[in-house]
Formats: sequence, structure tokens, C-alpha cells
Amino acid sequence: MSDAHGAVDAIWKLESATIIAALTRMVHDVGLAEELAQDALVAALEQWPTAGVPDNPGAWLTTAAKRRAVDHIRRAQRLETKQAELAREAGLREELPESSDDVLRLMFMSCHPVLPTEARVALTLRLVGGLTAEEIARAFLDNEPRVTRRIAEAKRTLARERVPFELPAPAELVARLASVLEVIYLIFNEGYSATAGDDLVRPGLCLEALRLGRLLAELAPDQAEVHGLVALMEIQASRSAARTGPNGEPIQLHEQNRGRWDLLLIRRGFTAMLRARDLGGRPGPYVLQAAIAVCHAQARTAEDTDWPQIATLYNALAQLRPTPVVHLNRAVAIGMAHGPEAGLAFVDALTADPSLRDYHLLPAVRGDLLLRLGRAAEARREFERAADLTRNAAERAFLLRRADQLATDDSPGMTLERATEEFLGGLDSQTARSYGQTLRRLCRALGGQVPLSSLTTDQVTQVFATAWGQAAPRTWNRHRSAARTFGAWADLDDLTAGVARRTESPAPTRTIGPEEIEALWRLPNLPLREHTLWRLLHESGTGVQVALSLNVEHLDLDDRRARVGEVWVNWRSGTARLLPELVAGRSHGPLFLADRRPAPARPAASADLCPETGRRRLSYERAEYLFKKTTQAVDPTGHGYTLRQLKPQRTKRNRA
Repeated sequence: MSDAHGAVDAIWKLESATIIAALTRMVHDVGLAEELAQDALVAALEQWPTAGVPDNPGAWLTTAAKRRAVDHIRRAQRLETKQAELAREAGLREELPESSDDVLRLMFMSCHPVLPTEARVALTLRLVGGLTAEEIARAFLDNEPRVTRRIAEAKRTLARERVPFELPAPAELVARLASVLEVIYLIFNEGYSATAGDDLVRPGLCLEALRLGRLLAELAPDQAEVHGLVALMEIQASRSAARTGPNGEPIQLHEQNRGRWDLLLIRRGFTAMLRARDLGGRPGPYVLQAAIAVCHAQARTAEDTDWPQIATLYNALAQLRPTPVVHLNRAVAIGMAHGPEAGLAFVDALTADPSLRDYHLLPAVRGDLLLRLGRAAEARREFERAADLTRNAAERAFLLRRADQLATDDSPGMTLERATEEFLGGLDSQTARSYGQTLRRLCRALGGQVPLSSLTTDQVTQVFATAWGQAAPRTWNRHRSAARTFGAWADLDDLTAGVARRTESPAPTRTIGPEEIEALWRLPNLPLREHTLWRLLHESGTGVQVALSLNVEHLDLDDRRARVGEVWVNWRSGTARLLPELVAGRSHGPLFLADRRPAPARPAASADLCPETGRRRLSYERAEYLFKKTTQAVDPTGHGYTLRQLKPQRTKRNRA
């Protein structure tokens, strides 16, 4: 019995695509065709264990499936119009001739552009590849119910859109063929370099993609791009045995033992490439990629690789397919052909591309180029960032090993990642979740191990442009506020100087009520600097920036006023009582001073430095952060107030 079941499984793998294609031709519904084919499979599982495996099991399954199709059509016709459909029913009784064109039609149907890419892949593997939903889910680290739903929805979409079971018209063939080739290559790539999971390579998917590519080359022998894709996959697959070490760790191309490359697959790839060239015409993207693979395969050693030729081919490929990944590969080739500085310039130009913000190979390539330039510390941080971004366990371990090899005894001090965790740990859970989205994005984009003191305004500005450039003003401003608050906490006051606030729909600013103000003044242990600033803002009604720009020499303590440019600032008794103690005998320099002197790497303008203490002017960000943190205790919402809310409430008298 087990032999019969094994025979059924083996035959089904080989014949399912042909059977489903023939049935689709009959019933014009790919979902129904698969159901009818499954009925024939069930019949085989029931009959073969007792009756024995037939001499021609493929023909048996095909005939059984077609009979079920005829029965289905007969029932449908009887329900609708018996008289008009009798002739058509009789014609369908005859067995249709087998046609490899049917499989080609099925492949074009399952890869129809009306379906999203994930659905095309799943449906192609199901119908043409004969894989079960469980096998597809396992291959792509998905769950079986989701794959099953995806396949079912794809069938419904094809039926709803009435996608015909036919080859595209010649004018549409090239465009539709590109979709088929894309799906096959996507399947191959997932097997060749898995995006997630524990293993770097999944040979089953590579073999399935190769089988589909070879089948397509037989069915469409006059299409150069088909042979180009087959050549590309054959040559890339030839390196499989040399791509991983004993423990599954990746081995880079230039370090591979080329004696382990499969010569049979290389010869097959060369043959497919010659067929593509013989067909003539302008080389397409797959032919160009195959030509690049041929350059690698022809080099006896890594040093013999013709990198200038590869760079030229990538230039041509970038004109046909200017995707970020192609440009990244082009940068690698340029770095090998013309030196790491040239390659790094190309890579740095790609860092602002939003589609590459979480692509682990971008920092990995950048790390390679930096290492070749002797900038080991920067290279290490790039490898660590690449390890954080990849979802493949083998690749992550490989990148971390590369980073560890560049480790030094010099401690980077406080890192961005450690500072982030310390900062978030001091917040309530709701605020920590909100701010964590911003700061963890900064860690992913810049690298968690980057020294906190080395962060620059330009780096943060670029992250904002890449990550949230298209976000709504409210979202942009929320992330900006989080970064500003973190910068103030870390005493990096200019962290978001290049990130301008975006205009939102105007909303009235609620001032702090009299009872809340009194509760604020009664808080124990208020620092003198903060208490004075807050009193001044509340009593004078002046702007925060104006108050922070005050210098000691601007003050007229007797008349309770100060002049900043053309603006006069007046205060009352509460501020007047605190100011002399804050000034403490100083005669010049900023009135409100920061807690510490500026670091050598972050100098302040001379106008913002106190000539007596060397400390800089208190920044808006730091002042805002301290006020919000302190007022969480008196704010009913628990979030804390903003300095602008200190302005006194307007009464009917002062509005008149």
C-alpha cells in the first residue's frame, strides 16, 4: 500500500501541472480545474493500493480528471440549457490532445499581473510546481492557513477578473513574460539566499525554480530572456556547495573554493547563455545578469575576475533596471574595479533611499569598503548594524563574527543603544512605547553601537528624511519631539536642528490654570534656574526663545525689566525675588546656563558662552524636557506641560 501511495505522490509531482492545464482549457476556471484534479488524485489513492499501479499512471490520472471535468460540465449544462449544450457536451467527451502549450498557458495565468507578487509565487508553486500549501509555507517561513487563503484568493481573483486561459497576444508577450520570469527568479533567490530562518540556503526552492526555468525554456525556446534567466540560475546554483562552511556559515565569493563549483551546472549555464546570444537582439536584464555570472565563472581565481567588465555590465543593467539593489551591486563592482573610495561614494549616495533603509546588505557592503580603506572602527559598526537588520540567523552570526574580528580595547563609551534603553527606562510605559518607535529607528538606521557623542545633526536629519519624509505632519512632529527630548536628556541639544517642525492643523494651546500654577510653585525642591525661568515666562507672557536669549547685562533689576533687541520683557515680584540669586554676581553672559560646559567636539558660539563659568546657554530642548518631566506630577493627563502653556490666561479686561 505504501508503494502505491509513493507512486501516486511521485506521479502527481510530475504530471499535476499538465493535468491542471488541460482541465483549465476545458472548464476555464483554474480553481475548479485543481479541484477536479484533486478528485482524480483521491481516486488513485483509493484504487491503486488494491488494483495495482497502472502501466501508464500519468495517463490514468489525466483520463480520470478529464472524465470528472466532462461530468461537471454536463451537470452545469443540464442545469442551464440542455438543448443548446448537447453538441458541445458530445465534443468534450473526446479526450483532448496533450499540449505543452497548456502548461505555458497555466504558467502565464498563475503569474498574471492582476495578482500581487506573493499570490503569484504561491499559485505558481501550487499549480505548476505541484507543491502543497504546507510545503510552500515551510519554504517561505509562512504559516499554512495564510498560504492556503492566499492561493484561494488568487483563484477567486482570476475567476472574478475572467483572466483567459490563453497565451498573451504577441504585443503583450514580452511584458507578461517579465512577470513569469520575476516569479521564477524570486523563488530561486529565496532558496539561494534565504531572507529569514536558520539556514542560508534552501536547496529545494533552488531546484524547483531551476525546473520551472528549464520547462519555460522548452516551452518558449525563442525568448532570449528565458535562456538568460536559466543561465543565471544554473551558474549561481553551481556555487552552492562552496557557499557555506561546515557549520552552515556563509563563505564570500572571493573566499570560495572554486574547485567545489559544479562544472556540469556551469556548462549548462554557458549553453543557455549561448542560446540567448544566438537569438540576438538587445540584451535584457536577465541576459546581462547572466553575463556577469559568466565573468565570475570564467575566472580561475578571485584575482582573475574581470571587474572592469562586470562594472560595465552593471552600468548597462542599471539603465534597464535602475533599482536600488542593482545600484548597490554596481557600487560593489565599481569598488572592485576602481578602488574602495569610488565604491564608497556610490554607496553613500544610496543611504538616503527609503527602500534600502532596512536592507542589511547596504551597511554590509559599506563595511567592506570601509575596511578596505583602513577605517576598521567604522567598518565594525556597519557590520553590527547589518547584523541587526538581517532576519537570517546564519548571516547574522557571520556578520557579528566579522565585527568581533575588528574589536579593539578602546571603549566607545555611552552608545546610542545603551543611552536609548536608559532613557526609555525612566519613562512611563505609554511614553516609552511612543518614544521607543523613534529611537529604535535611529538605532537601526545609524547602528546601536555608534558612540552617543559622535551623533551629528546631519545624521539625524537624513534618518528623518528617509524614514518619515512622506509622513503626515503630526507623525513627523511626534518623532521630532521624541528625538528632541532624547537629545535634551543626553545633553545633545542640537540633535534635531536640521529637522524643521511641520505645520499641522491649528489647535488652540491650553494655558495652565491658576490652581495648577499654584500647585507647580508648591512642588518641593524646585531648582533655582527652572523656577526662575518658569516664573518669568508666566509673569511676563514673553516667548520661550526670547526668555532664553536674555543676557545678564540686559537686566534692569530695579525696574523689573530687560531689553532684547526691540523687545521689552517685564516681570513681577515672584521673578524679581529669584533673579538676584540666579545672577549671583555675574555681570555678563547668558542669564540661563546649561549644567555643564560644551564638549570639545560640540563647541558653542561665543555669544552663548558665559565668560566666567565657561558654561553655554540653556537650550530650548533641554528647558522643555525638564519642564515636561517636572510637571507630570501636576498635569491631570500625566504627560506634563509645555513651556508655552505657562503664558497667563487672558481675561476679559486684557482682551478689551
